[in-house]
Amino acid sequence: MIKKLYVAMLCMVISSPVLAEDSVYDFNLTSIDYTEMPLEQYHGKAILLVNTASQCGFTPQYEGLQALWENYRDKGLIVLGVPSNDFGGQEPDSEDDIKEFCTINFDVDFPMTKKMVVSGKEGNAAIYDWLAGELGDASRPKWNFHKYLISPEGTPVAYFPSQVTPDSEKLLAAIDAVLK
Repeated sequence: MIKKLYVAMLCMVISSPVLAEDSVYDFNLTSIDYTEMPLEQYHGKAILLVNTASQCGFTPQYEGLQALWENYRDKGLIVLGVPSNDFGGQEPDSEDDIKEFCTINFDVDFPMTKKMVVSGKEGNAAIYDWLAGELGDASRPKWNFHKYLISPEGTPVAYFPSQVTPDSEKLLAAIDAVLK
């Protein structure tokens, strides 16, 4: 009887999907230049993960994100842009075009990924499903320039909707708190 129970439990473990992601550093993304971007390279740094779009009313937030990057990178903050065409079709262009747009219009030099699906439960990039699993379904992006703040230990600590600008006191206080 014990042997049958052991075999049944072993079969359940083998066939059950296992989410091995314990921190954001377990994820590997692809950069906007299509090179590998293991998030492990940012271990020990806080990350502000932002889904972006070039044709959105919130697009001017690129300027504030670049300012955050310039002011906080030496203190341990990585600003990570994630272009997405999920909301209103406001990021229809190629990665090369997105990179050029961000460089020419906002002097963006913070790291960016290739375009990803960030909305809904179907087809999400795995990192967005993991973030929602950690912070709850209400944390899923509902529009462009949604922000996740991740601690230097690799755990998500907060999320901010699109209306929270990069220079908002609320966001800056949260960044300062995780960098202490």
